[in-house]
Amino acid sequence: MGAGHAHRLHHHGHSPVHRLPAHCKIVAVLAFVLIVVSTPREAVWAFGLYALLLAAVAGAARVPPRHLLTRMSIEVPFVAFAVLMPFVAAGPRVDVLGVELAEAGLWGAWNVLAKGTLGVAASVLLAATTELRDLLLGLQRLRLPPLLVQIASFMLRYGDVIADEMRRMRVARASRGFTARGPRQWSVLAKSAGALFIRSYERGERVHLAMVSRGYDGSMPVVEEATATRAQWSSAAALPLAALVVRLLGWAL
Repeated sequence: MGAGHAHRLHHHGHSPVHRLPAHCKIVAVLAFVLIVVSTPREAVWAFGLYALLLAAVAGAARVPPRHLLTRMSIEVPFVAFAVLMPFVAAGPRVDVLGVELAEAGLWGAWNVLAKGTLGVAASVLLAATTELRDLLLGLQRLRLPPLLVQIASFMLRYGDVIADEMRRMRVARASRGFTARGPRQWSVLAKSAGALFIRSYERGERVHLAMVSRGYDGSMPVVEEATATRAQWSSAAALPLAALVVRLLGWAL
C-alpha cells in the first residue's frame, strides 16, 4: 500500500487530531456514530450538542468549515428522500405554513437528517484528518478481513484512474460533436458505460498479472505495524465519551 497522492477528502495539517493513529480515530468515529444512532429522535437538544462536539474536533484539527461542508454534499440524495417523507407518510396530519404534513413523516425526516448529517460529518472529518494509506493500515491493525482491506485499497487507488478514463471518453465524444440532449443519445451513453466496464476489467487483469509476477500470493505484505499509546487512545476516546455523557443525560431527562 503505497502512499500515493493526497485524496481530495484529506486536508493536510499537523494538528493533534492529525497525529492520532488511524485505528484510534476509526474506533472513536464508529463509537460516536453508534451513540448518535441510538439517541431517541425526540431528544432534539442532544443532536445539537453532538454537532458542537464535532465542531470542537474540527476546530482542534484546524479543518476549515468550507472543506467539510462542500464534502458533505454526498448526502444530498438522502436529504431529498427525507424531505419527501412528511408528504407521503401516513398518520395524523399537522399544519406547517399552510401545508398539511404527516407528523410521523416529520419526525422520520428529522431522524434521517439529524443522524445522517452527523454520521456523514464525522466520516468526512475522519477522512480530512487521516491519509488514505493510514486508514488502510488502521483497518489492518483492527483485524478487518484482509480481503476487504485489499478491495478497499484497490478501489481507492484505481478510482481516480477510472474517473480519468471516463473524462477522456467524455472529451472524445465531445470532440466528435456528441451532446446528450434526450433519450435518443442514451444508446451512446450505454455503449460508453459498457466500454468503460470492459476497459476497467482488462486493466484489472493486467494489474493482477503484474502482481502475480512479483510474488503476490493472495495477501498484501504488512509495510508497517501501526501502534498507539494509552495517551493516544485516551485522546481519541474524548469524542465518544463526551457523546456518551450527552446520551446518558438524554436517558435521565
